[in-house]
Amino acid sequence: MQTYLDFEKTIAELESRIRDMKVLESGDEINIAEEVSRLEAKLDKLLRSTYSKLTSWQKIKVARHPDRPHLSDYIKNLFTDFMPLSGDRGFSDDHAIIGGIGRFKGQTVMVVGHEKGNDTESRIKHNFGMARPEGFRKAIRLFHLADQLKMPIITFVDTAGAYPGIGAEERGQAEAIARSTEACLAVKVPLISIIVGEGGSGGAVALAVGNKVLMMEHAVYSVISPEGCASILWRTNEKAEDAANALKVTAQDLHKLEVIDEVIPEPIGGAHRDHDQTMETVGRAIDNALSEFSMISAEKIKELRSKKFLNMGNNGL
Repeated sequence: MQTYLDFEKTIAELESRIRDMKVLESGDEINIAEEVSRLEAKLDKLLRSTYSKLTSWQKIKVARHPDRPHLSDYIKNLFTDFMPLSGDRGFSDDHAIIGGIGRFKGQTVMVVGHEKGNDTESRIKHNFGMARPEGFRKAIRLFHLADQLKMPIITFVDTAGAYPGIGAEERGQAEAIARSTEACLAVKVPLISIIVGEGGSGGAVALAVGNKVLMMEHAVYSVISPEGCASILWRTNEKAEDAANALKVTAQDLHKLEVIDEVIPEPIGGAHRDHDQTMETVGRAIDNALSEFSMISAEKIKELRSKKFLNMGNNGL
């Protein structure tokens, strides 16, 4: 069953009409193929119009859509022979971050990313993609392993932020995030980061310090959630929409600010509407990004990544 967002009321009504008419048509009660075709054309136009002018707050809702592809979907569709690697070798295995070795178009790569889960049970298991320190320490371990084995690293970012619980803080959450960021900067293999949904705070940055930072068209990336920002500045979550507009969280804003390198287009109506097309587009973007570094030395790859982030803020901001 399709889940609709609050600004998609007209879209929901139109799709419901189309479904109902197709049921009548399949019963051969009346030939309404022409009317269905007309409504489908109207729906396509409505989707294009709606999604071409989304506000920052609406994009946040799309980025959080429960039906958007998650890391497990990307692994299943884009990588073969995937072998998960678990644990931080210090405390436990954090299911909010999944990592392992797989093949991307025949090339062996390390895949690391946030997993939110697809239903109630899996969301609880994966803690809604909010990693604890052991999750970031697992990522660090896998980054070092990829560096030793000279494997390109591909990270998928989709988290509201690092888990803020007392236990996580007691086990060194901030230190783990900092060391994960440091590990991203230190590796001498290509590191491609893709923000596929939410990119929230340090929990996102810890996996997103890449040679190429790609971002889905309707994904968001920010230093703090709009709700968190509003609660600090205005002492109320009711100002979250204002905060979203001020934070410049969209892929389009961040591309202009040179925080990200490329915007990956989504299917009309968002990635949640067409997983197959999303996989094809993301796969092509990863392939193009990896090819840029195929003839560059290890030391140069590391140097380019460091310069990229050191130069942020020097473009007149």
